[in-house]
Amino acid sequence: MSQTLDDNTTFQCYRIQSHDGEVSGSVETCTIGSLPEGEVLIRAAFSDVNYKDALAATGHGKIIRDFPLIGGIDVSGRVESSTDNRFKPGDAVVVTGCGLGERHDGGFSEFVRVPADWVVPLSDALSLQQAMAVGTAGFTAALAIDRMELCGQTPDGGSVLVTGATGGVGSFAINMLKGRGYEVTALTGKPSSADYLRELGASEVLIRGDLEMGTRPLERAKFAGAIDSLGGDVLSWITRVIQPSGNIASIGLAGGSALNTTVMPFILRGINLLGIDSVNVPQRARREVWKRIATDLRPSHFDKIVTRQVTLGELNDVFKSFIDGQVTGRTIVKISDVH
Repeated sequence: MSQTLDDNTTFQCYRIQSHDGEVSGSVETCTIGSLPEGEVLIRAAFSDVNYKDALAATGHGKIIRDFPLIGGIDVSGRVESSTDNRFKPGDAVVVTGCGLGERHDGGFSEFVRVPADWVVPLSDALSLQQAMAVGTAGFTAALAIDRMELCGQTPDGGSVLVTGATGGVGSFAINMLKGRGYEVTALTGKPSSADYLRELGASEVLIRGDLEMGTRPLERAKFAGAIDSLGGDVLSWITRVIQPSGNIASIGLAGGSALNTTVMPFILRGINLLGIDSVNVPQRARREVWKRIATDLRPSHFDKIVTRQVTLGELNDVFKSFIDGQVTGRTIVKISDVH
């Protein structure tokens, strides 16, 4: 890195403020000295937009602990400087979750400083742009598959259901599962997206409005497993239709946080309900999942999953589309020309 930096060096960031209960964000000029403490300073190349980012920046969700804060729960880039000998200047790295953009200045910034234990070396098999195409969404999908397979999920067991299929997690889950040899059934509330989902690897597309969920404690077993981002009534239904010894990875609550079920699917069919938290993943496990993302879980359709690339100055319009439920696939944010 050629530029000499000090605490007075300025750069652009997207900072979120709260005034009289009104939350809003804008592009501001920041300084290196204003960044939080950490062993690794990263010159950012890309970030991405997750639903959580939209909730944080608009105040629709209580995501940020203390204002003001630079938004963005993900970042990829190259190490500018490090006091931890695991990293050296020029290393390609990625940070997802870990409190970034929630309680620690985040990835919507030309420079990001974080604790070394949050940083994951990036495989040569993934570019900085592809890493943010993956981001928290793809990492969550990979983490869900990894957990399911640790609990015995295999491709020959039958179809795996993916709900919220057009979202970031759903899109990656479909594509990763297909790459692993699974048959995938996609569930979506957007009938117009059926072709998109089939292109990613879904062999069957179900429309949420057409579902007949039934009311019995156990319905006819239909799926070998599921990755669910909806929660609520849909997750309750899924517990009733999973085959014996099947796994459900619960990764979201877009359809509600309540879960109305019985113990019968668990004690009569022996299903597993796996909670997936992508924020507080131990570093060793985090690195192993990223290795899988670069190898056997590597997405094959980055070009289809990434539907939009924006700049920091375009974020406010992007957040509105997330809140309004008008987003398909992944949105990445170009921060700089770092390669």
